[in-house]
Amino acid sequence: MFGYNGKILEVDLTREKIEEIKLEEEVLKRFIGGRGLAVKILWDRLGNKWEEIDPLGLENIFLALTGPLTGYYPGARVCISGKSPQSNGIVGSTIGGEFALELKCAGWDGIIVTGRASSPVYIFIKDDNVEIRDSSHIWGLDGKKTVMKINKEVREELSKLWPRVGLWREPGLIYIGPAGENKVRISAVMSKWTHGAGYGGYGAVMGSKNLKAIAVKGTKPLPPVADRNRVLELMDKVAKLSYANDEWRRWGTGYGGYSYGADTSSEPIRNWQEEWHDNVEYGVDKFERRLWVKRYWADYGCPTSCLKIAVVKSGPFKGAITDNPDYELQAYLGTNLGVFTPEGNVYISSAIDDLGLCGIQCGNVLGFAGELYQRGILTEKDLNGLKLEWGNPKVFVKLAEDIARRKGIGNVLAEGTYRAALILGRIKNMNLLSYAIQSKGIAIGAHGVRSGLDYPQQVSYACSVQGGDHTSIAGLPLDGPLWNTELSMIAADSGVVCAFNVWSLSLLFEFMNSVTGWNISRNQWYEEIALRILQIQRATLLLGGPDIYWSPIVDDDNPERFYEPLPSGPSRGKSLNRENTRKAVREYYEAIGWDEYGIPKSEILKKLDLEDVDKALNKVRSRMKSIS
Repeated sequence: MFGYNGKILEVDLTREKIEEIKLEEEVLKRFIGGRGLAVKILWDRLGNKWEEIDPLGLENIFLALTGPLTGYYPGARVCISGKSPQSNGIVGSTIGGEFALELKCAGWDGIIVTGRASSPVYIFIKDDNVEIRDSSHIWGLDGKKTVMKINKEVREELSKLWPRVGLWREPGLIYIGPAGENKVRISAVMSKWTHGAGYGGYGAVMGSKNLKAIAVKGTKPLPPVADRNRVLELMDKVAKLSYANDEWRRWGTGYGGYSYGADTSSEPIRNWQEEWHDNVEYGVDKFERRLWVKRYWADYGCPTSCLKIAVVKSGPFKGAITDNPDYELQAYLGTNLGVFTPEGNVYISSAIDDLGLCGIQCGNVLGFAGELYQRGILTEKDLNGLKLEWGNPKVFVKLAEDIARRKGIGNVLAEGTYRAALILGRIKNMNLLSYAIQSKGIAIGAHGVRSGLDYPQQVSYACSVQGGDHTSIAGLPLDGPLWNTELSMIAADSGVVCAFNVWSLSLLFEFMNSVTGWNISRNQWYEEIALRILQIQRATLLLGGPDIYWSPIVDDDNPERFYEPLPSGPSRGKSLNRENTRKAVREYYEAIGWDEYGIPKSEILKKLDLEDVDKALNKVRSRMKSIS
């Protein structure tokens, strides 16, 4: 096999057993790697009892997988997956950094973690040497302290064992903060202080296994590729296309904190009560001039270098440090909380990073709580004495700390927006779901659909197999651009590459074929490989369990708020239309191969060699027919 090591590391924390799992080329041709391979592994191991598997229980599996393009395609990422504590389905959540490259150069295409350690541990991998180490002394530490502690330990040990190497670079590292340790459903798997794989809630899965971190140092070469000369040419081509995008390299998505509000009226403001603002003080130039201390900070092999480092240099938030923040955090940890100052946004973002919370998911639940306080549904007594007023960064950080540690009402909000709405609704004897801006238990990405000026369509969140994930949206045509259809994004997530460096799908497929030596055609991708991966994800989402089951009749829809007219800005008065949305949903069902109930059709599944998935969905078909 070209582009693969052909093996995955499996660590059983309960039995403290470490073993090598061989990968078959035919399986890889059908599922590629990353998100696709995660779907295959999870279905094979858990599919026959999916509804019974508690995402935070002993039987769930934690996965960190590379792909065939890891190390070759400019910009490295790793895909994190498992049964999601948020949606009860499968989410493929990718994260940048050196971890993926180090793992692949250690000789592994991924790692599977099962069971639960009896006390806190971290896993250390040096090529073929794998250890389960005590992490009691690290448990409870925030993000920065965790990274510094593990880096110091690992580098000192490597220097003692191999002194002739000289100064060792820090290992590739993924880890959790206090939120993951406390099994908060909106916790992220973190890397490099400020990177987070947040969609899916997999920080909580690591916490449920008493797994603080995985550190890896690889000293082997990357696996050989099928066409070395063509791969080198394509690497150069991708790099030149990336270098040419000056705006993207200068600001990354950080330009969006102003433009998605002012230009497209699609930015969450005070829990999506509005989506337009014209506050020039929130422009990216203000972040750049006042806060940035490093303008180009790249993960391994990335020519775009869209990351920055921002530090608050004076005032009440002095010392707060994070990356850009990127648009999603500018929105969800800024405008969504009524905060319109770069300093306030960086302060909140820095705290969220250290706690190990997902910026999008936590920002969403903080906005939900903020609106309930605004409307008098939540009181200071409910909030442990907090006056949760819009625009106050310190009070929102305090609530985030309560969430990360499951303190007081934070224990409810730690369940995520959807579950918190159900729990608080029962306590208050009210239906609070209209204030919950989510889909299938996952917060909507910071791109609204009411104005019709941003890229998501009205079916994007309603029909996505990854819920509210803005990076993996449903859309027509099925073979459309990368950011407009899930079947295209599955290519990036299975590759595994950063979508910001994918300038065309044809280039991505040529790159994949040049590395692997295969001949995957565009038609084969959209009609077979990606469709197979997506149908399994849809099946697990519909099977759900054990606490929540989704009904397509009810849940294949947009948040209630998106049917309310926009109150301000050039798009004032615009909203989604329910009848049009249902029509669009039905059109998507037909195109993707789902029946009138939103269930994958038997003939489609059998064509994709998914007879076992078809059989498992019979119980869902019975359930839906009884409801209708």
